[in-house]
Amino acid sequence: MQVRSLPGFASRGKRQVKRRSKIALLRQELALRSQLDAGDAGQSDAYLTAMKPIRPDPAAPLAQAFHTLGVETRGPALTEVTGEIRTWLGEVGAADGLLTLFIRHTSASLLIQENADPDVHVDLIEALERLAPRDRSYVHDTEGPDDMPAHIKSALTATSLSIPVRAGVIQLGTWQGIYVAEHRDRPHRREVALHYLGTFAGA
Repeated sequence: MQVRSLPGFASRGKRQVKRRSKIALLRQELALRSQLDAGDAGQSDAYLTAMKPIRPDPAAPLAQAFHTLGVETRGPALTEVTGEIRTWLGEVGAADGLLTLFIRHTSASLLIQENADPDVHVDLIEALERLAPRDRSYVHDTEGPDDMPAHIKSALTATSLSIPVRAGVIQLGTWQGIYVAEHRDRPHRREVALHYLGTFAGA
């Protein structure tokens, strides 16, 4: 089976940018922590603000929104849907709350994974292949040699994700993306149910 990495991933050249960014972020955090250790309250405001917990407004009404996202897959690979999810949250006016994603299939799954280096995705697909090889003698074999292994891979990963949303922004890390993992050989149209529960802008 050929393992492919879908278009849209960062090029290998961007790995250097990623490494430099990580180093810059680390240096910034160390500098802010040094300011705190030195007792310099005036210069540590940025760090304190970033670490300050956000307390919910008891007067803000809670509401919910639903959407079904269609995803076209191309065989065994990870297809990123982060952009589509951010767009939907903006369209419904999400403010502070919780986003739940649920994939409506038993041979595909949802993952939060590395969004910069496509080699990570290749290694993940190959690792799942080793965990659920197709050359085993499965009882369920009526839908092809890739079907039962696909069910096992789905069971080993995740069919739902819950991600906090703050001020309308999904709280992913810098190098995290949301992906639909296709475990069958053929292209499929997959459906991901989205549910946002929280406050809304202007409410």
